[in-house]
Amino acid sequence: MPPINLNPGPAILPKSVLTKLSSSVINYNGSGLSLLEISHRSDAFIEIIDHVRLLTKKLLNLNDDYQVLCLQGGASLQFSQIPMNFLGTNDTACYCNNGIWGEKAIKAASLYGNVHLASSSKDKDHTYIPKELDIHDSAKYLHITTNNTVEGTQWHTTPPIRIPIIADMSSDILSMQRDFNQFALIYAGAQKNIGVAGATLVILNTKVLKQVPPSERLFPDLLHYTKQIEANSLLNTPPTFAIYACLLTLQWIEQQGGITAIESINEKKATMVYDALDNCNTFDCRVHKADRSKMNIVFYLKQESLMPSFLTFCKNNHIVGIKGHSTKGGCRISLYNALPIEDVEKLCNILHDFHKQQQ
Repeated sequence: MPPINLNPGPAILPKSVLTKLSSSVINYNGSGLSLLEISHRSDAFIEIIDHVRLLTKKLLNLNDDYQVLCLQGGASLQFSQIPMNFLGTNDTACYCNNGIWGEKAIKAASLYGNVHLASSSKDKDHTYIPKELDIHDSAKYLHITTNNTVEGTQWHTTPPIRIPIIADMSSDILSMQRDFNQFALIYAGAQKNIGVAGATLVILNTKVLKQVPPSERLFPDLLHYTKQIEANSLLNTPPTFAIYACLLTLQWIEQQGGITAIESINEKKATMVYDALDNCNTFDCRVHKADRSKMNIVFYLKQESLMPSFLTFCKNNHIVGIKGHSTKGGCRISLYNALPIEDVEKLCNILHDFHKQQQ
C-alpha cells in the first residue's frame, strides 16, 4: 500500500510527473542523453526554461509587464535579495509578521534598510491574520507571506493598499485564484506546489522594478534582478533538473484545468479535513476559522499524552509527514495540489478511527 504523503516540502509530486522525470534521467526526449547531462546552453534546455516562463504567466494570467525568473537559493535567499534590490540604506519597507517565515524575512531586510512592522499576529501565537495594517508613509513596499506553512494561517484576500506588494507564495502558489497582477513581486520555492527542491520562481513586475532608483550598494550580478532578466536566468548554471520538474508540474496543472479546477479540488480537500478535525473532540484546531490555511492544516491532540500513540497509529496506517514543525509541535497536514482527494478521504477515515479508539 503506497503511503499517504503529507510532507510539507519537499512534498508529493503528481505520479505522471514522477514517471516523466524518471525516464528523462535515462533518456531525455529521445536524445540518447540524460536530462542530467544536457548543457544549460543547449537548445533543448532553453526550450524548457522558456516554456516554464510562458506557462507560469499563462496559468497566473499575468500581463506583459511581468518577467519570470528561475533562480536558486530557495525563498530564504529572496529574504535578502528583495531588500538588496528594492531598498536603499535609508529606505523603509513594511512587513507583516504572521509566523516564522515572516520573522526570517524581517530579520534579513533589516540588514539592508529600515523595517516597519505593518502588522503582527505574535500576540495570539500566530493563530490569525491581522487585517488592519499600519503602512509607513514612505514605505517602498509591503511584504506578506500568503500562506504560513508552520502556523497554518493564510491570506485569503490581498491587502487593499497602494504601495507595491511583495509576496512569499512558496506554499500556496498555483493552488487558488488571485489577481496576481496586484503584486510587484512573487517568489516561491518550487518544492511544494511547483516541482522539486533546487529551483525558485521569482515573478517580477518590470514596471515597478524600473521605478527603483539605482542602488548605492554593490552586490553580485547573480543577486541583481535586472541582470538575471537580461540573462534569461542563465548568469550561471541553473538547476536544470529542478526546472524541468517545474515544467512538468506546470503542464500537469494545465491538464487538470488550470488554477480554477485545482482550487475547487483543494477547497473540497480542506473542507473534508477541517470537518473531520472539528467533529472529533480528540483534536484541537487553534487557528481562527476565517484565517485557516487550505494548504497546511495545523492541529494538536487535546490530550498531549496521546501524541506518541497518534503518531504510531498514523505510521501503521501508512501516513508520512504528519508531525508538526519543531518550533510549533503538534501535527500538520499538507494538502498540496498533487495530493489526491482519495488519499484525503483515507486520511479522514483514519482520523475518525483514532478518535473512536479514545472514546
